[in-house]
Amino acid sequence: MLFAAAAHAQGSVTLYGIVDGGLLYLSKTRDAAGGNGGKFFGFTDSGQMPSLFGLSGDEDLGGGLHAEFKLESGISIANGGLNDSNGNLFGRQAWVGLRGNFGTVHAGLQYSPFFNSVYALDPRNMSQLGSSLVPFINNTVVTGIFSANALTYTSPVMAGLQGSVMLALGGVAGDFQAGRAYSANLSYNWNGLGVYAGYYNGNEGPSVSPLPSTLGMIGSVIGASYKFSAVTVKASFTNYKMARSGINNDVWNSGFDFMATPTIDLNGGVWYMVNRNDTGSKSLMGALGTTYFLSKRTGLYAQVGVVNNKGSQNLGLEIGNGGNTPSSLYAPAGTTVGVDIGIHHVF
Repeated sequence: MLFAAAAHAQGSVTLYGIVDGGLLYLSKTRDAAGGNGGKFFGFTDSGQMPSLFGLSGDEDLGGGLHAEFKLESGISIANGGLNDSNGNLFGRQAWVGLRGNFGTVHAGLQYSPFFNSVYALDPRNMSQLGSSLVPFINNTVVTGIFSANALTYTSPVMAGLQGSVMLALGGVAGDFQAGRAYSANLSYNWNGLGVYAGYYNGNEGPSVSPLPSTLGMIGSVIGASYKFSAVTVKASFTNYKMARSGINNDVWNSGFDFMATPTIDLNGGVWYMVNRNDTGSKSLMGALGTTYFLSKRTGLYAQVGVVNNKGSQNLGLEIGNGGNTPSSLYAPAGTTVGVDIGIHHVF
């Protein structure tokens, strides 16, 4: 019995998740023809944070070596269906790996190093409304986020430096290049300074999920953050080059996060997106948000965003709507205003 108890203590499985829902108002929506579909007011799933649940596991193999896994599913609390993923049950993450003094190796569905760098440089913690997540998905759908058939290696931190590399195999018989993607990033952190760079290069291939996840794409990002006292400021430059649509969008971003009190967080950011192939097509998006933490796990939030589109750009304001709400990922030409209030709980 003692041996069994000791062996059991070396491994663990954790259930975790986020539940987020609220109300969304949009001054404009985009209809099927690309025009103004009218105003919208209704329930929204994942207004600030993605609703999800998952299982993570860790087993101590001895000598500093650990086996680990993660299975993570996006969900919609609007209708109980799938959301915030590539459309599959465990469409966010599904990987197994080893962690040790040498670094970490993962195999399976996972975030690309490029996406992890974009995430680290977002001043609004990748909020579902008015953050770097909106132009990312507007350009790529889920390509470069949820990378299937992937192998990654992440180095240990050495003198503040850490890097990751990824190879995602297309899995097409007779064509090793179809759907193949590789990605890498590098970060440096010292005191309050952080510098990040990431790259993604993927070939067009058959989608391995219900949503397009293997579009032909080249993405790159570079930026920095600095934290002093309760304030963190960030700035970045990202480029999305899409083979199928001919889009070559530059996105410039800057913003801040201010922990005003132990229970009140304020943040904001501005994003300017312009198509290199058509400089008359550009978007300007800004957003502000605040969260009041009722506890460490539960928060009430309010967000407001504004986007102005010119030319062929159709940048929207929010990712996380669910149920029967119209797509708020895309917006028509002109100015659209969005307001989102809600509650999230983390478990």
